[in-house]
Amino acid sequence: MHGRRPQEDRSGPQADRADEEHEVRSWTESLKCTEEELRAAVKAVGNSAEKVREYLRKK
Repeated sequence: MHGRRPQEDRSGPQADRADEEHEVRSWTESLKCTEEELRAAVKAVGNSAEKVREYLRKK
């Protein structure tokens, strides 16, 4: 068990992949938001798709 890191939630927009144009476009279309709104949401709540959707619904 030593050396193992906790699993990340890979269901949402990923910070390490968010720079890829197709990834950003896919998520902004799916979530009906701008790139700036998507990046702000990921920064605020992390990369969980559920949390990002909830954050954007509240905005």
